[in-house]
Amino acid sequence: MLTAAITSVPYPSWLNTGDNTWQLTAATFVGLMSLPGLAVLYASIVPKKWAVNVVGMMFAGFSLVMLGWFLWGYKMGFGANSVGGGVKNGVQTQLTGVGWVSHFFDNLIGKPGSVTSSMGEQGQALSAANTAVPFHFPTSSLAYFQFVFAAITPLLFLGSVLGRIKFSAWCLLVPLWSTCVYSVDAFLLWGGGYFAQEGSLDFSGGYVIHMSAGVSGFVAAWVLGPRLLRDRQHFLPNNLVMAAVGAGILWLGWNGFNGGDPYYAGADAAAAVVNTNLATAAGVLVWIAMDAWLTKEKKPTFLGAVNGMICGLVGITPCAGWVNGQGAIAIGAIASAVVWVAWNFVSKVRPFSKVDDALGVIYTHGMAGLLGGLMLGLFGDPNMLQTGCGHLDANGQVVATTASQYASSAGHCVPFSVNGLIYTGSAHQLWEQTRAAVFVILWSALATFLLMHLIKFILRGARYKDEVLEVGDLAIHGEEAFPDEAFAARIGVGVGAGRSDDSPASIQPDDPVPSGGSGS
Repeated sequence: MLTAAITSVPYPSWLNTGDNTWQLTAATFVGLMSLPGLAVLYASIVPKKWAVNVVGMMFAGFSLVMLGWFLWGYKMGFGANSVGGGVKNGVQTQLTGVGWVSHFFDNLIGKPGSVTSSMGEQGQALSAANTAVPFHFPTSSLAYFQFVFAAITPLLFLGSVLGRIKFSAWCLLVPLWSTCVYSVDAFLLWGGGYFAQEGSLDFSGGYVIHMSAGVSGFVAAWVLGPRLLRDRQHFLPNNLVMAAVGAGILWLGWNGFNGGDPYYAGADAAAAVVNTNLATAAGVLVWIAMDAWLTKEKKPTFLGAVNGMICGLVGITPCAGWVNGQGAIAIGAIASAVVWVAWNFVSKVRPFSKVDDALGVIYTHGMAGLLGGLMLGLFGDPNMLQTGCGHLDANGQVVATTASQYASSAGHCVPFSVNGLIYTGSAHQLWEQTRAAVFVILWSALATFLLMHLIKFILRGARYKDEVLEVGDLAIHGEEAFPDEAFAARIGVGVGAGRSDDSPASIQPDDPVPSGGSGS
């Protein structure tokens, strides 16, 4: 009898190299959306005196989320066990026979814990986020992919509060918000928690990321108060060409954002990528057209095109793999048109007119995310399958699958897709989307309000004094993005010993502003 020789192997039996490769690649695309994509975009559309502050808070925020996510946050959002016991070892245990109050709180949040051990990084990913098909990659792949989503969310709502929030306040807000708001929303909708069990859906973060960021940024801006009047009246971009670079990285990085969320390198991932780009193109063109036809200036603007791009990207995010191409175009166009109206008209009425949301995050992310999530209930195509039916071998690898087997029910297998109102006449999915939206809005607003007041109490104020805001980067960081040659001072290791005490780079946040101080 011959026996196979035991030899060194690079792959566990459960690992699918294609899925693992795509998950890590998609995660890298999404990471690039934050650094440098969003950092370059935001830093380029603010006055030059705030550019360093923006990129500094971007890098700090990304790093803070990274450490918190792997030390405790990942398991709160995607862990195999919930605090209340509704999810145990990756299995949802309360699908029937439980009152809604108990069901909600037992499935509210995952148990915190670290995934930095050898087993935590190399063991097979296990989460109630996906019980139909086992994950074919390690926990480290899933945890890193979900980290880049967790990281970009607070960076998005930085656009609401920049130009006045203290750097120290930002460094407190990011980990607190990620723990108390993001992890809760993620578990409820993605990690197999209450709303996921009830049937609410969010393909890639229209609710968990964008709507939550828009609402939280709006509330944080309200608590902080407005920027200086001069900054509000003359908040001019410093480099629109670099803004185009950042926006382009965001657009193409979104291929990983939506294309990676089926968790497998399959047909649905490809459809999600195509739908993402269709919706985005529609969003860009609709905003440009409305700027050119419906404004007093009657001019197509580049920043308008960027806003339309973001509306298309955000609108398609909650439904990218569950709608067809026609639905994607409609979602991008509708989201862009509605947000354009809100940007130009709703912004003039209370409460929007009374809150200084610096970059309009409540519109392009909050409203567009809400619209996209609701439109899933309308445009969800039951023929767009995320998973079909086939055969798995003992190691969980797909074998002997034909197109007809993949697309049809076989035995206990039921393909997964979404039944939208337009295709089925049923408003059930729209109702589930509405329930989840209401919770995410209320929880994000309440938790952010409480966290901002806690930070104000700890730091004795969460915004800089007006004299610091007059100067900007030099007062806060001792650096400028575009220093004048005759006025510049290099900052670095071993540099600056000969700098005079009254040079602009030595201004401290609490010092009075010298005459001739740098502005935008």
